[in-house]
Amino acid sequence: MFNYYFNIGLIYFIVGFSVALFFNFILKKPILGRFWGTLIVALVGSFLGGIIEFFFADIIEYLTNINNSVNIFPPILSSFIIIWLFSLVSSNK
Repeated sequence: MFNYYFNIGLIYFIVGFSVALFFNFILKKPILGRFWGTLIVALVGSFLGGIIEFFFADIIEYLTNINNSVNIFPPILSSFIIIWLFSLVSSNK
């Protein structure tokens, strides 16, 4: 049972880390805290997306699953949305 939840947490961590890398090094958005700030916000968004997926699994069940256990689209979507909002708030004007 531990391996199941560990794997889910590891996948959410990888999703958040990937989104942070994308925002920081590909899009080069000015975000408070640079890479570390982006990483923290992306991880929070990724796990928040996992929680949303848990509560609304019947609505988003048609999305693809990895190994029939983890739906990666809600964590990816929420990580992008939260980092985008964070970049809007912390941008230099």
